[in-house]
Amino acid sequence: MRFIYNNRDFLAGKERNCWLLTNGLGGFSSTSQVFSVSRNDQGLLIAADSPNHRFNLVHRMTETLLTGKEKMILSSQTFADGTPPEEGWRYLREFIWDLGPSWHYQIGDVTLTRKCAMAYGENTTAVVYTIDNHSQEPCTLRVTPVLQFAPKGEPPQTPVSLEYRDGVVRGEGRVLYVKSSGQLLSIEADSQSLFYADDKKDGRRESGLGACCFASEWTVGPGQCLTASIVFSTEPVHAEGEEILRGCENRQRMLLEQSGFRSEEARELARSADAFVVDRASTKGKTIEAGYPFFGDWGRDTMISLPGCVLSRGEYETARSILRTFLAYERDGLLPNLFPEGESSPEYNSVDAPLLLINGIWLYYQRTEDQDFIREAWPVMERIVRCYQAGTRYSISMDTDGLIRAGSGRDQVTWMDVCVNGVLPTPRHGKPVEINAYWYNALCILSHLAPVAGSDGAEYAALAQRVKVSFEKAFWMPEKGYLKDVISGTEADEQLRCNQIWVLTMPFTMLNPEQERQIVDMVGRWLYTPHGLRTLSPEDPEFCPFYGGSQWNRDMAYHQGTIWPFPLGAYYLAWLKTRGNTPEAAAQLRVQLESMKELLREGCAGQLPEIYDGGNPGPSKGCFAQAWSVGELLRVYETLEQLEAQCPDAC
Repeated sequence: MRFIYNNRDFLAGKERNCWLLTNGLGGFSSTSQVFSVSRNDQGLLIAADSPNHRFNLVHRMTETLLTGKEKMILSSQTFADGTPPEEGWRYLREFIWDLGPSWHYQIGDVTLTRKCAMAYGENTTAVVYTIDNHSQEPCTLRVTPVLQFAPKGEPPQTPVSLEYRDGVVRGEGRVLYVKSSGQLLSIEADSQSLFYADDKKDGRRESGLGACCFASEWTVGPGQCLTASIVFSTEPVHAEGEEILRGCENRQRMLLEQSGFRSEEARELARSADAFVVDRASTKGKTIEAGYPFFGDWGRDTMISLPGCVLSRGEYETARSILRTFLAYERDGLLPNLFPEGESSPEYNSVDAPLLLINGIWLYYQRTEDQDFIREAWPVMERIVRCYQAGTRYSISMDTDGLIRAGSGRDQVTWMDVCVNGVLPTPRHGKPVEINAYWYNALCILSHLAPVAGSDGAEYAALAQRVKVSFEKAFWMPEKGYLKDVISGTEADEQLRCNQIWVLTMPFTMLNPEQERQIVDMVGRWLYTPHGLRTLSPEDPEFCPFYGGSQWNRDMAYHQGTIWPFPLGAYYLAWLKTRGNTPEAAAQLRVQLESMKELLREGCAGQLPEIYDGGNPGPSKGCFAQAWSVGELLRVYETLEQLEAQCPDAC
């Protein structure tokens, strides 16, 4: 999709929207639509040693155009030390997201276009300019990179010491290689105190320093047009900036063309999904980044994102690699919720990830019929079930009724996993509703796959039936028409939350059609918005309509009404299911999905965010690009197109 932003957008909030390019290693490039950094986690080159070890090398650039006696700043940035803000956005006519970001400036008789690109598989960013000088005198573009050489999310508070020589910058144990088509100049070391408006809103560190030690210049004669480029990399640079740009755009074009989807929104989501699939050297396999710019790869997020971000795009080898990685790291029936880095050990605090792994294996098998992989995975799948039955870490165990209970003390084991200052706003200790839906689904999967593995699945089928009977008795509230959120013996049990929607959308489900219809109606009435599902009913006294402010305020609101896009995928699939999965229902859902065009335009161009305010969902918040948001909505589009293919005339 092609998104165009102009003066109306800049005046409404010049840093409201941003863009994202990634390199398949966990590194990325991102600024605001006006080429400023409004978060300390943004930068032109955020390089990755691994998905969770990233360094902000090239944070931003100051750009100046000199024509005769005039000196005009093209870049935009707000500073924290009283320095007047750069207002180059006033010359900006358009910011366009298409096969990448591009900016179009008009400065008197000079037009200038800027494009950014990342090389896939490398920590390399290129910035390419086209300068068209229609004036009667030469003009000079001077760019001064602003460097940080600091871990992502940790902006320096004191000046860093950098040394520049012959296109190489060294400092803080890091090396940056620079290649320019123009003249590279060593300059006197300087620093900038940068202000991060988005971080201030969220109670994060609102300022940081950037260092300058070199610049690059290009001079364009009167009536001439020049293409100029500068490339930054963690390795010696051999390619020209234009070559890197062509490679980046060709890859983006390929992702769109090979997505297999018909609708424009689905093709864009498929392209966006690729940004989250990255290599992990420590496991020698693929993994999924949970979200940019904050998160790394987590077990739960990976398992939730895999069906849409990987399987829906037909990336079956990638899916097998991801599943194989997690199979190898299973311990005591659990999977890493946070992967190891260096000498550190994995963290296993997730009751849902192992059950969702089994679901991912089933979905992979349904598409590939890869029996060899089922036989490979079978011992781990059985071990997960056995450990849940017998009991494992984090108070995870099967009760006498066959249902799974989990969590105690300060354990954070479901996706509503916030702990702030020792307080769990949504502990959900006991028997969470979605966990038991995953448990039943996993048992059914093992009963079906047992013959493939040369085993007997009768035991799993019998236990599944027992779980089904216990589940309805424990969770269904006929007088209210929806499911309890958790069985804990507290007032939280009957809160109307979005977690029950997954009970309806797993491959194997437990409720009858009338119960499912009632749940969809209740969720639709109280939790549904076109942006996502609320995590708590607005009628609940604990409902928080606003997400923002300090860490405490944000975390206390995080799952207490805040809207999340990713459960919207399950809601739409459940909505279709309760209406017979017909082409006519698909046509009705297409109308509901009209808002997706605007959601993809707002925030990070082409991406879907982590969250919105629960009361009045306006600008997106949290991560500006979230894997499970993209993946779950992509699954909806895949289902829609399958239904539409059954009866094209109805749609």
